[in-house]
Amino acid sequence: MIRFSNVGFTYSESPSPTLSGVDLAIGEGELCLVVGPTGSGKSTLLGLMNGLVPHFSGGHVTGEVRIDGRSIRDHPPRELADIVGVVGQNPAASFVTDVVEDELAYAMENLGVAPEAMRRRVEDTLDLLGLHELRDRPLPTLSGGQQQRVAIGAVLSASPRILVLDEPTSALDPAAAEEVLAALSRLVHDLGMTVVVAEHRLERVVPFADSVIVVPGKGAAIEMGSPGSVMAHSSIAPPIVELGRLAGWSPIPLSVRDARRVATPLRQRLSSAEPPAARARRGEPAASVERLFASYGAVVALEGVDLEFERGQVTAVMGRNGSGKSTLLGHLAGLRAPDKGTVEVLGAAPSTLSPKELIARVGMVPQDAGILLYRSTVADECETADRESGLPAGATAAALDRVLPGVPRDHHPRDLSEGQRLSVALAVVLAPAPPLVLLDEPTRGLDYPSKERLVAVLRELAADGHCVVLATHDVELVASVAERAVVLAQGEVVADGPAREVVCHSPVFAPQVAKVLAPEAWLTVEEVREALAQVGR
Repeated sequence: MIRFSNVGFTYSESPSPTLSGVDLAIGEGELCLVVGPTGSGKSTLLGLMNGLVPHFSGGHVTGEVRIDGRSIRDHPPRELADIVGVVGQNPAASFVTDVVEDELAYAMENLGVAPEAMRRRVEDTLDLLGLHELRDRPLPTLSGGQQQRVAIGAVLSASPRILVLDEPTSALDPAAAEEVLAALSRLVHDLGMTVVVAEHRLERVVPFADSVIVVPGKGAAIEMGSPGSVMAHSSIAPPIVELGRLAGWSPIPLSVRDARRVATPLRQRLSSAEPPAARARRGEPAASVERLFASYGAVVALEGVDLEFERGQVTAVMGRNGSGKSTLLGHLAGLRAPDKGTVEVLGAAPSTLSPKELIARVGMVPQDAGILLYRSTVADECETADRESGLPAGATAAALDRVLPGVPRDHHPRDLSEGQRLSVALAVVLAPAPPLVLLDEPTRGLDYPSKERLVAVLRELAADGHCVVLATHDVELVASVAERAVVLAQGEVVADGPAREVVCHSPVFAPQVAKVLAPEAWLTVEEVREALAQVGR
């Protein structure tokens, strides 16, 4: 279905190729996972599969790309639309209607599908992705994860033979991500559809993949193979693979079930070691909400929430898509006033502060980090941030290098990958180190090494007495850095306590290591490595 023959690609005005010498073949009815560092060229590879690269991106292609026998040189994207459906990293950017059901029907209307068939396909898509309760909702009122599922559904309703998705689970809670991946697996196994997925959260996708493509970046050779063979030596691997390497398991397990089957000796070795204790609260209050109510029209987002956030602590706010996480952060950032209740940040209501007063107290990176970036180059963004925040020259650029080294300074932020753009926004917000740091899905688009660097930065902020609040679906991030976890459901707090206790008691929000080594409360590979070193001594 998809064949690349000695393919290279160089963007206009770029001094070096993004891809070179790419040879690969993806067959019918195959789920192929594309992995690689942030900014390595994964989105470019996906863009070549439907002709958006180079027909809309510009640049120079060498070699040949054929999609179901059609060359992308001779067939622009509109002539491949009946074969390939694409869901990009920013789902909201693809919406053309106002309501969920209309969005699902739009592609079929353009293809001239009969009304009876259209209605049937819309209902099938609503059921497949669990969208039936959202069918009449205006698209702007949906959470980021809900928008992601609608974007996938809008493509599926047109019945393409190939489905290409760029980070389809990055904005989804663990349960919703599993539902989407299960749906994609059904499309592959029951309908013979070819699915290509680029993802950074490999712990979710690897068990579903038939093959893996590694894009190392900087024009280096691409590798393709079975998940087991690639994960056995890849530098980009999910926690369960890292745990398998540490324990010396062979073959390396790719699912929790397979890992638990061989983990008994490891659990026995760890039984003589003590897991780290839950970290207690330790700081003065930095922000609080009392009896907070918020709604979007008839949709209730927060209902009587009482929370206090302390200095020197990293708090993770978790919950299903639409549970109210982003709305809570928006109130703390002063983006909207409460419908009822009170919000305080350092003794003041944030929604009443002037922009200058607010910025001195709060720094926030929203889900769409690009809205914070408005200069023509990355260098301009960093220099402007330094001036506006009163920082020494180069402070923001240094913060960017800590989160993600190598982001091109001369590129426009819109020309960056999702992870690179997020990293620039993180640097702009984190460099001045505001007392309250709010991050909404801060690892979206980041590879594992970048996440580790971000964790180090957040730990330093907390150690210096800053209050950090994360709204995230990334359970591995929570396991690595959060001291406290708050779980929201339907706008209400259903759990609040030490992160170790909250995530270990939840089958949905537990990290991979905790699932493999349960009932012992080990959360990360690093904790296991340190414990084994102690046992060895």
